Amino acid sequence: MKPFNALFVFIYYLVGFISAILHPTEVIGMEDLPRSGVLLCPNHASNWDPILVALRLPVNYRLHIMAKEELFHYPVLGWILKRVGAFPVSRGNNDIQSVKTAIQAIKAGDNLLIFPEGTVIRNGIGCADGLPAHAKGGVAMIGVRTGAIMVPVFVDGEKRLFHKTRIIFGKPYQPVYTGRHGTAEEMQKIADDILEAAYALGGQAVGGAPLCQEP
Repeated sequence: MKPFNALFVFIYYLVGFISAILHPTEVIGMEDLPRSGVLLCPNHASNWDPILVALRLPVNYRLHIMAKEELFHYPVLGWILKRVGAFPVSRGNNDIQSVKTAIQAIKAGDNLLIFPEGTVIRNGIGCADGLPAHAKGGVAMIGVRTGAIMVPVFVDGEKRLFHKTRIIFGKPYQPVYTGRHGTAEEMQKIADDILEAAYALGGQAVGGAPLCQEP
């Protein structure tokens, strides 16, 4: 597999060098991570999460990331994001186009990162919706309809400069459902289970406040 483009490779190494100084990481479990058709499902405690996860994967891992639509309103930033594998999602709405893009990425053999909670969680509460931390069924729907390999991922919560953050990749999760695409209840159960598995990797319950490890 090849990286997305030369711009991606440049940004990957430049931002990777800077982030390794500001936010050093300890990566666990990557040796068991499948190479393609993967749906990574991390907990979401900081805006740094997608950056740290993406930069600790191989440069040719071809990871797409669902990013909040507001980031694409800035012309230069939006242009860059689109060329490094990110695509916009309108939170709180039934964004059919973002779902189609996600499904196409997986079916093309690329990989995808989606936060099951759909928003940053601080003190157990979602920043975007003000609700207690919980999984949204959309992540399960995308996983089931694409046949993706769903993998829970735990990322330490509080990000402090020069303090180590753990990123733990879990074992592939095998969803159980009936029929071709399952029921709405089954999709919600799959989403709940993958989020619980992500938190459990760090010894936490959903909505917990995982703290950084000392360097």
